[in-house]
Amino acid sequence: MKESRRGAARAGWLLVVPALVAGVLLNLLAPQPYTGLPLLAAAPLVAGAMLSFRACVLVASFACGVSLSLDFFQGRSESASLVDIAVIAVIGILALGVNLLLRRQGRDLARARVIAEAVQLAVLPDPPSRAGPLAVAAGYTAAQVEARIGGDLFAVQETPYGVRMIIGDVKGKGLQAVASVSVAIGAFRQEAENAPTLAELAQRLDDALSRESSRCGNATYGEDFTTAVLAEVPGDGELLRLVNRGHPGPYLIHDGVIERLDATRPQLPLGMGLGVLAAMDHDELTDVVRLPSGALLLMITDGVTEARNRTGTFYDPCASTALTGAHYLEPGDLVRAVTADVARWTSDGHQDDMAILAVARRGGHRIERDLSGRS
Repeated sequence: MKESRRGAARAGWLLVVPALVAGVLLNLLAPQPYTGLPLLAAAPLVAGAMLSFRACVLVASFACGVSLSLDFFQGRSESASLVDIAVIAVIGILALGVNLLLRRQGRDLARARVIAEAVQLAVLPDPPSRAGPLAVAAGYTAAQVEARIGGDLFAVQETPYGVRMIIGDVKGKGLQAVASVSVAIGAFRQEAENAPTLAELAQRLDDALSRESSRCGNATYGEDFTTAVLAEVPGDGELLRLVNRGHPGPYLIHDGVIERLDATRPQLPLGMGLGVLAAMDHDELTDVVRLPSGALLLMITDGVTEARNRTGTFYDPCASTALTGAHYLEPGDLVRAVTADVARWTSDGHQDDMAILAVARRGGHRIERDLSGRS
């Protein structure tokens, strides 16, 4: 925030100073009188929009003083000088009004951003750093710094059935998406403790989101949905169970090799109200893979896989030089590596919210490369 204000101030002075200098030169050198007056009058208006109140007063006073000095130096009549001063003074007063209005709007925007961030943290708190046999880390990057609230979600919870996790993406953005996120996270917190299987947990989340959409009388009922991956690491952490409901597949990283874990049986997103999978064998809906000691599970939202570079090529974690061949011990290092790599890929121009959840099974090798990929 402070950096952006300093940048705006620099840009403001880069406009104000040339306007004042050009106004003085035109008044001194132009064949017609008052040629530089518009520039001298414009300088306070620019200052009012881009600089502080004090700087605006300073610029307006300086413009009035310069105009009065030039009129005296060139021997213009008293009435002409009064006209010049009046024009600059009126515009200067308007500029001060604009400055006060913008400052009030800035304070209101800052207050709204703080509230939005508090809502985001309340709905989507940081997961615990440890859960059962897993070390945990997460990261959230908004598409726009001004909009710190969105529809991506993640949660990690220890349950009687092991450590259960979810990462998902609600259709839409803003407060409506946050409402759906709160329902999904609340249902996950409740049902993760009770659902005997991961597929049953997914079905209960589907029912909860469908009921919420129907209760709200949504005209697009059946079109609002949440894509999600649910994961479960039971017992000592040797196995990983996955249920994918229309979400980008997670990645398993071990010994410098990254593998995408695509669903063997594609399923529909949560909250569509179709319920066609409820009667199916839960074992058929759940993928089970081995989770070696020292392995990391990387779960992402489509803000990562749909990030594009300047040529329009989508980001692929499996082809990332920051991930392939690298060995990470802590999931936080992996989250930071992916975040930095996506920013590099998009030249800091990503267009969607991006959530990353990484877990590591305790044990394994030390980190052999740092985040820049150097051995």
